[in-house]
Formats: sequence, structure tokens, C-alpha cells
Amino acid sequence: MAKRCYYETLGVSKGAAGDEIKKAFRSKAKELHPDRNSADPTAESKFKEVNEAYDCLKDPQKKAAYDRFGHGAFDGSGGFGGFGRGGGAGQGDFGSAFADIFEDLFGDFGGRAGAGAGRARPSRGQDLRYNLSVSLEEAFEGVQKTINIPGSVACDECDGTGAEGKVEPVTCPTCSGMGKVRASQGFFTVERTCPTCNGQGQMVKNPCQACAGQGRVEQKRALQVNIPAGVETGTRIRLAGEGEAGLRGGTAGDLYIFVTVAEHEIFLRDGKLLACQVPVGMAIAALGGEVEVPTIDGGRSRVKVPAGSQTGRQMRLRGKGMPPLRHGARANDEPGDMMIELVVETPVNLTPRQKELLREFDEIKADNSPQSAGFFNKVKNFWEGMTGT
Repeated sequence: MAKRCYYETLGVSKGAAGDEIKKAFRSKAKELHPDRNSADPTAESKFKEVNEAYDCLKDPQKKAAYDRFGHGAFDGSGGFGGFGRGGGAGQGDFGSAFADIFEDLFGDFGGRAGAGAGRARPSRGQDLRYNLSVSLEEAFEGVQKTINIPGSVACDECDGTGAEGKVEPVTCPTCSGMGKVRASQGFFTVERTCPTCNGQGQMVKNPCQACAGQGRVEQKRALQVNIPAGVETGTRIRLAGEGEAGLRGGTAGDLYIFVTVAEHEIFLRDGKLLACQVPVGMAIAALGGEVEVPTIDGGRSRVKVPAGSQTGRQMRLRGKGMPPLRHGARANDEPGDMMIELVVETPVNLTPRQKELLREFDEIKADNSPQSAGFFNKVKNFWEGMTGT
């Protein structure tokens, strides 16, 4: 069963701001809490569904991943597993729900570092997307492209540690490396994010001046990308580790390249099948003959035109279409075909002699226009039926 949209679950629009999302969650959580709906056997599952939605949308990074890829950003479908920090959405529980309900009363309940975070871990870098356009010829042959990726890379000065002189971070003295502190509030024991280390559990005494303690710097990179033969619009290529650099030595994200194949001025494409409209003269269409047509590999093929061909007649050139994306992966992975569609062209700018010959032909023509004869017979029957004669 497909998951409901998180925005629909909370009853907010996709462009809703954080405050609106939080307000909607608080309202839904109070309305659907199992203690208030003991007679409803589905109350607990509904409450968990609301909490799961809010657990994703309250985090800007998870929200951005969800807006881009939907539930596939977290469940691993389509190769998008690993978005965001600290795991995907869908792992919220009643504790995180209560944390946000009581947040206004007691501050940042539980902290944004997450329960049980313990010592700080390096943060994985974000995944990046790059839209790449290739020509149909490049899609046919395969091509290597150089692309420039704006983003961040690990700081060379501190080797990504964020510390001057590559010194290891020290344990935060306020929280003893836990990333959170506890305080008693009446009947409650409230955990809050450590204000000294911001939940990291560790501190850099002397931040690296080159990266301001982040462990990464902004830098445009040039990458060589191999585009395989047979790619189509929508083909996605994943380059592991070529996304944003992680914070303080964390692993880099991935780069996803989305390919768009540009339209061609001669050929139309449908998967492995190519189509091409070829104009032919009236005489060749009537008498038969040959025409020369181009192929996507830059070659030429001669096609026989049967006598009496009409506009729309199609002929097939075997193996002259697009190659399969994964050649040899299956036994029937063979190149596609190319379809030729004839367009009979009426001559224009006739000379007096040509006009004379056409008039002579029209005067002596026999019953050699079956489509016209059939059409006008139908028209005649139609008119007779209307008049009753």
C-alpha cells in the first residue's frame, strides 16, 4: 500500500513554512493521540503516521530531499537511499511527538541532535543533481562529457577536520560529549541541546581559518562523465562520492546526473525505434523507384518505393534505430529499427509544358485513382440518402 503524502497527512500545502507545519502537527497530534481515542483501534497507527510526517518535514534537509524525490528519498527505491543526516523519515516515535508538543514550554526538548546521539559523528554531505543535455547522435554513439559542478570539497588545510593544524576535536566540557544537557522541570526531566557545542559533543578549540571550522570549502569542480550509448530522456546516472563534501571529515554525498536527449531535426525517437518522414515526387510515387534516406550513424540507405505509393506508406529498415542502453544484458537486446514514412509531394512552380502534360494526363486518365473513386461514391450515396432519391 502506497504511503500518503506527508503534506496531505498534516493537512498543509507543499510550500508550507516551518511554523505552519509545526502548528498543523501539534493540532493533529492532540486530535489523534491514542489516549484521547481509546475506542478507535486505528488511532495509534494514525498518530504514528502524523509523527512520521512531521519528523521528516521539520528537518530542512530531509524536507528538501522529500520535496525532490518523495518517499523514494528514504526507502532506498530508485537509488535515492541515504538522503539527509541521521537516517530517513519514518522513524519518528511518540517521544519525538511529545518533544515538539512541550517544546514551547521547556525549550528544545530532546535536542536536535536526536536521542542517544552520544558523541558527535561526522555529517554526510548532501547529494547533488545535475541536468545534462545531449544530442541524439551522442545518445546513439555514447559520449564523454566534461561538466563543472559547483559545490563544496574537503578543506586541504585541515584535511576536513575543521581544526587549525589538523588537531583532533576535544570533548565538550559542558555535556561531556553527549551533545545534550538535562534539567529538572517539576515532574519532568528535560533534555536540551548543549548550548556550548550545539549538540556535536565535541569542540574545535582553534577553527581552521580556511574553512571557518566547517572542514569543507566552496569550489567548482570539473568532472568527466561517460554517457553510455542508448540513453533516453530521464536516464539517471549516479556518481558515488561526487556530491557535497561532508562536515568535519564526513563522507561525501553522491552526484545524480539526469540526462535529456534533445529533439532532432530529421529523426523522431520512441525508445529504440527511429522514424523519418521522406518526401517523394509524384512521378516516383506513381511509377515506383528509389529514394536515398539518411541514417542516425551518418550513413545513407536506398529505399525502394513501390509503384502507386500514397502519403503515409511506411517501410522498415532493420537495425537502423537506436542501440539498447545495456547491450548484451539480455539475449534480445538488439538495435532498434528505423521507420520510413513517405510523403507524396505535389509539384509547384510548374512550367507551361508541365502544366500541358498534366492537363493531358487528366483528360486521358483511366480508373487509376481508387481512393478518389471510393470517396466520391460514398458522397454520392450520402447525398441520395439525404434527398430520398
